[in-house]
Amino acid sequence: MYKRKLFYFGLTTALILILALTFTAVLAHLTRANLNQSNIAQSLLVEHEKLSSISYRLFKQLTDELIFGNNANQAFVRNKQALIEKSIENIRQLELEQREALGIKFTQGTVEDTDELENIINSIVEEFRTLVLNGNATPLSQQEGLRSLLEVTIDNQFREAINSAVNRQSRVVSAINARIDTLNTAIVWFALGLGALSIPLIIYGCYWLFNQLYQPLILIRGATDAMIAGHYDTPISTKLDDEFEGLARSINQLAARLREHEHSETKSRKHLEFEVEQRTRDLTQANLKLTNIDSRRRQFIADVSHELRTPLTIIRGEAQVTLRLQAASEADYKETLTVILEQSINLSRLVDDLLLLTRAEMNQLHLEFIATDIQPFLRAEVSKWQRRYENRDIELHIDGKVKHAMVMIDKPRMQQVVSILMDNATKYSPATSAVKVNVEIIKDSVLIHIRDFGEGISATEIENIFERFVRFSKHSEGLGLGLPIAKAIVEAHDGHITVESLPSEGSIFSITLPLEHTK
Repeated sequence: MYKRKLFYFGLTTALILILALTFTAVLAHLTRANLNQSNIAQSLLVEHEKLSSISYRLFKQLTDELIFGNNANQAFVRNKQALIEKSIENIRQLELEQREALGIKFTQGTVEDTDELENIINSIVEEFRTLVLNGNATPLSQQEGLRSLLEVTIDNQFREAINSAVNRQSRVVSAINARIDTLNTAIVWFALGLGALSIPLIIYGCYWLFNQLYQPLILIRGATDAMIAGHYDTPISTKLDDEFEGLARSINQLAARLREHEHSETKSRKHLEFEVEQRTRDLTQANLKLTNIDSRRRQFIADVSHELRTPLTIIRGEAQVTLRLQAASEADYKETLTVILEQSINLSRLVDDLLLLTRAEMNQLHLEFIATDIQPFLRAEVSKWQRRYENRDIELHIDGKVKHAMVMIDKPRMQQVVSILMDNATKYSPATSAVKVNVEIIKDSVLIHIRDFGEGISATEIENIFERFVRFSKHSEGLGLGLPIAKAIVEAHDGHITVESLPSEGSIFSITLPLEHTK
């Protein structure tokens, strides 16, 4: 498109130049023609003046011949006649050229006057010849023919003829000069008009062409400045010439790429910030977890040390007391051994519980899963505890959907879980209060709820109830490992255990186990 504009501008300038050169050539041709016509006209004037001068000199010599004899100045007379003939021939030739150049209307009478002038000169020469041949003895001043020739023919007719020819040619020269002046005036006005037309047009064309070039450069610079400032939304939206359109398209594509890169960079930076924040949060949580684990480890060591110290202290004390006896009886040894055995059993149970928890944490708890019907399993467990606590009402409520519901469990371990929860329910509730066991199916899981009606668990204690060596504040029995063991066993069965409790209303421990779908 810009190339087309350049072409149009060059074509317009070339047309103006061609027009100026053409008009200049025409004017030069006309000027040359007018100058040639002026030269011819000037030459005719010169020839007429020359003819007049030669003719008068010839007439003088002819007069001298009358005065001094017919042989006087003959050579000069013949020379003058030859010059007159040559001058008349030149005048005729020039007049023909002039008539051919200017036309008969413009040069009317010039050629005819020359013929008349030649006739007058010839008649004057003949009259002189006649006078000379007659040999009239009358004094020249008294000769009527000579007087008529000199006064009438030469002074009047020849003078009028030559003056008429000169005047007519002078008018032609004046007309030609007028045409030259008119042409010069036309040349001046044309030059002024052409300059007045072409110069503003060329100036406007240059300004227009410069503006056409400058505007895309301004847009391109504005686009680059916008891109530097971070604004990449279509920097060049204006339609440009074809020569700049490719560049504008490349700049827009570059802006789009930069926008994509900036967007990707921003996204990556945000993602990195999120990842860093997430990792920092994870590290913080891990650090807190490690801190808690370390605290729990220390607490665990302290609790284990405490739990081990008591039976060991009792065993050592009983042994020392018995050994100090001077005469210990069999009953004394038996009593001491009974105490030592009891404490050893407690130590063995503690070690077994700790070993179970450790294996569960290491995913090394060995379980033997068997497809078990949950309904008879729970009935047997509830019946066992009912026989143990005959004065307590232990109820089992089974939903109708639970019939023949199968679960994959390790029966001894799951019996251990039920025993831990039933033991807590009977231990931490009044002796005459009931214990309710409810079983239901929700979606693909079996829910077992064991509820007691004791004093309940406080909100601060319920958060850590499944931690090791945690005891209820109002009870000091046990080691605080039962619920952690129950949780580890249930989670090893891909289930989970929860607790809900309200003060003075009792607690509900819920076990969720996945159903085994039978074909």
